[in-house]
Amino acid sequence: MSPVRNGLRDRPERKPTIMENYYTALNYTETLNNDIDHIMVKIQLHGDRELVTINAMIDSGVTEDFIDREVCNKHGIKMIKAENPRGIHLADGKPSAMGPVTYMTKVPMDISSHWELATCHVANLQNHEVILGMPWLREHNPTIDWNDKRITFNSKRSTTWCLKSSPVAYAVPEQKALEEHLIPRFSQIQAKSGPTANALSVRVMKLSNEARVPMKGSARAAGHDLYAIEETDVPARGQAITRTGIAIGLPHDTYGRIGPRSSLAVKHSFTTNA
Repeated sequence: MSPVRNGLRDRPERKPTIMENYYTALNYTETLNNDIDHIMVKIQLHGDRELVTINAMIDSGVTEDFIDREVCNKHGIKMIKAENPRGIHLADGKPSAMGPVTYMTKVPMDISSHWELATCHVANLQNHEVILGMPWLREHNPTIDWNDKRITFNSKRSTTWCLKSSPVAYAVPEQKALEEHLIPRFSQIQAKSGPTANALSVRVMKLSNEARVPMKGSARAAGHDLYAIEETDVPARGQAITRTGIAIGLPHDTYGRIGPRSSLAVKHSFTTNA
């Protein structure tokens, strides 16, 4: 502890909030680099208008707890103006599109039989509804079995104050959780967008760790190259289906077209039916 100076104690410089998430755009990418430091779980939030069941990501790589602004607005979760607005930065130090954080919320939350009054920063999460980071993990100190995807609330705090019955909660498949939240939201977001640059952007979500974000082959290319995540044999004069491992959200009143590259089309009579 440093000595008192001018009636105040010295404080270490406050670190920026570090955030990594699954939002991917064609020219801007934020991804989770380690798939063993997070887990998806079903939670219930008690909003002023209704009880809502959504997905939360528990992530040991995040330095704060977050809730999506749209979730608060939609379900009547009261937001409180933050005394000290904070920026959100990625692990590489770059500012995140989710910030800055100007509001917070305190909302009753259930995870299985575990109840608490959760305090979260309000941010534009895009791809998640709630993210529970290190503050939540330190406070409740659950035991997480990463292999069995099981969370056990066995800390003294949880067993004394938070539990109503069994202390075990089970995770949900991450891809299913992301699809539940993101794919229906693509059309909603684009439908509400105005004639801005963001309204004309294409949103890309990686559904697999092996997936690659579409990229332009050259500066003058008319479209972006798609990449398969599996090897597929196409028989002569036949057809085959291959997976790309991504989901795409298009701007309002537009459509997407997948076509063959000209060199493949000419040399190998190759085409696509999409």
